[in-house]
Amino acid sequence: MTEYGASSPVSGCEGRDEACRARPGVGLKPVPCLGLRVGIVCYPSQGGSGVVATELARELARRGHCAHVISYQVPFRLGRFGDMRENVAFHQVEVPSYPLFQYPPYTVALANKIAEVARYEQLDLVHVHYAVPHAVSAVLARSMVLPQCLPVVTTLHGTDTTLTGVDPGIRDAITWSLRQSDAVTAVSDALAENARRVFQLDAVRRIYNFIDPVTLRRRHDRELRSRFAAADAAVLLHASNFRPIKNAGDVVRILAAVVRERPAVLLMCGDGPEAGTAHRLALDLGVADRVHFIGVQEDMCPVLSLADVFLLPSSEESFGLGALEAMACEVPVVCSNVGGLPEVVTDGVTGFLRPVRDIEGMGTAVLAALAPERHAVMAKEARRQAVHRFSTSRILPQIEALYAEVVAARRAAEV
Repeated sequence: MTEYGASSPVSGCEGRDEACRARPGVGLKPVPCLGLRVGIVCYPSQGGSGVVATELARELARRGHCAHVISYQVPFRLGRFGDMRENVAFHQVEVPSYPLFQYPPYTVALANKIAEVARYEQLDLVHVHYAVPHAVSAVLARSMVLPQCLPVVTTLHGTDTTLTGVDPGIRDAITWSLRQSDAVTAVSDALAENARRVFQLDAVRRIYNFIDPVTLRRRHDRELRSRFAAADAAVLLHASNFRPIKNAGDVVRILAAVVRERPAVLLMCGDGPEAGTAHRLALDLGVADRVHFIGVQEDMCPVLSLADVFLLPSSEESFGLGALEAMACEVPVVCSNVGGLPEVVTDGVTGFLRPVRDIEGMGTAVLAALAPERHAVMAKEARRQAVHRFSTSRILPQIEALYAEVVAARRAAEV
C-alpha cells in the first residue's frame, strides 16, 4: 500500500495518479509498495478458492507487492483486517438493503467496491477468484475507472465452470465476462480443458494451486494425537466444506470398512450442509465413537500432522487443495479418480485413486497405505512431490509473469 497522493512505483497508466490523487479524510501512511498493487476478489468461505486467494495475498506481499483483498467479510485464513506491515489489506463490500430488493444486489455493490479500491489504492490489476459473480463485477468496475488501466484476471476454481457458471440464468453473462477478462486461468489441466469447451474460450492458462513448504510441514504432537486415538489406532482425516459434492457420508463408510480390519479413528474437519448427515450415518453404522467432528480449523498444519491417511472421495474436484496440503504434511491420500485429482495424487506412489463411490476399494486402499513400510515410503514421496511440483517458489513466478503480461498489454493498448 502506498501513501495517498504518491505516484505508482510501477508506472501506472498516464493520468491515473491524478484521477486517484486523494482520499478525503484519510491520514494513514502505509508502508510504501515496491511492486504491483493487486486487488484480490474472493469468497470468504473455507472452500478452496477463498483459501487460495488468501494465501496468494500473503505470498504476493512477501514478494514485495501490495494485496488488497475484497469480499463481504474477512476471508478464512486472513487476519482480522490483514496486516498493514505486510502490505495486506481487507476491504469490505457493503450491500445495500431496501424493501424493493428481494435479493441483495451483491454484484453491483462488489463492482462499486472494486472501482473504489482501484481508484484509492491505484491498483495495477484485479485478480478475481471464482467467476460467479466476481468476473462480471470486475469487468463492470473496469469500465468505471479508466478502463485502459485496470486489467482483469479471472481464475476458475471448479463449480464456476461445472455447475454455477453453466446455469442458464447466468451462463451468457459469465461467458461474456470471461471473454472480457484480460486473462483466464484454471487450477488444473482438466478444468482448463472443460472451461475452453463450456465457454468456448480460445485460451485458458493452467496455473496450479500452491503450498508454502516452509510453514506447511509435519509437526509431531503425540499429546494432541493421544486425545483422539490410542497408540495402535490409525488416524484418518477428511477436511472440506461438507457440500454434497464432497461425499462426507462416504468418508464415514470408508472408516467403517477399515475398522473391520484394524483400529482407526476419523477426524472430520470443517463444517457445512452435510455435516449433520455424516454424523447421523456414523451413529447408524456404529462408528460414532470413532468419529470426531472438530469444526473449522484456520491452521490446518497441526490437524494434518495427526493424520496417517487423508480421505477425499468427492464426486468432482477441480484440483484438490486439501489433498495437496495433506501431501505437504507427509500424509498419503486416498481419493476419487476425478477432475484434477490425478494431476495432484500419483496413484500407488503418493496415495491411491479409486472410482467415485467405490467404498470397498477406498477402504482397501487405506489399509494398503497404512502398511508400515509402504506408508513410510508414500509419506516421504508425498512430501517430495508436493514441494517439487507445487511450492510457492514454482507457482508464484508464473502468477507474477502473468500479471506483468496483462499490465504490459494494457499499457501497450493505451499507446
